[in-house]
Amino acid sequence: MHRCHFGPVKREISIIGQGTWNSERADRPSAVAALRHGLDLGMNHVDTAEMYGGGAAEELIAEAIAGRRDDVFLVSKVLPENASRNGTLEACERSLARLRTDRLDCYLLHWRVRHKLEGTIAAFEELQRAGKILSWGLSNFDVAGLEEVRAITGAGRIACNQILYHLQQRAVEHDVIPWCEKNDIAVTAYSPFGSGHFPGPETRGGRMLGEIAESHGVTPRAVALAFLTRQKSVFAIPKSSNPAHVEENAAAVDVHLSQSDLDRIDEAFPRGPKRRALPTL
Repeated sequence: MHRCHFGPVKREISIIGQGTWNSERADRPSAVAALRHGLDLGMNHVDTAEMYGGGAAEELIAEAIAGRRDDVFLVSKVLPENASRNGTLEACERSLARLRTDRLDCYLLHWRVRHKLEGTIAAFEELQRAGKILSWGLSNFDVAGLEEVRAITGAGRIACNQILYHLQQRAVEHDVIPWCEKNDIAVTAYSPFGSGHFPGPETRGGRMLGEIAESHGVTPRAVALAFLTRQKSVFAIPKSSNPAHVEENAAAVDVHLSQSDLDRIDEAFPRGPKRRALPTL
């Protein structure tokens, strides 16, 4: 599994990781087996949030990584309504308890907060000093929000920005991804398959993905992941509760798309104009 440094975090993280949104709704033994199989394949980046199943996803992860904590780069998120200074500290403790660990490798603010950002960031810094988180970052932040946080903290503090990014939602390539890359901030693509709207073989784009996939001996979803992570700053966290699908996702790291492949995908799924508001689910 190909790995890269996660923004300023001096640890190598798998380019293709494992998301867990709605994983608690799947068959639990299969979901646990899928996460463990992903770790076996080198997919050490595991992402979750206190919001996912009201903490149930974190509890599922705890079962999956039992005895393997040091193999995992573990990420969770605090909800905006909990993101006051004290609320963030308390939320982190709850996540640690559900995950049955003493630390998070990265802790994110799930989206823009009604509380002052200074309080959330102060909590992140306190948690980092205490060794309860090793780094912190953001989720669903546009460039203006990123600049606001950087103005508070200075450069080199934000580890990542987790954003909605898939073939049919590429507007973030105009500004958010370039800004993050310029400032050494990792970009994590969530819902990289479009959250249930992946183009099927009945569509022109889906047929094209199928043709490229066949030429590389992989699935269309692996081709999509390879395209999204073609830039060195971008990681992806597809969710799968099926070990076989995890293998298909992991295969994306060995897909080397030609310029012709890239051009065909770009034509079929244009990034479109820059949007005024950052897309989210």
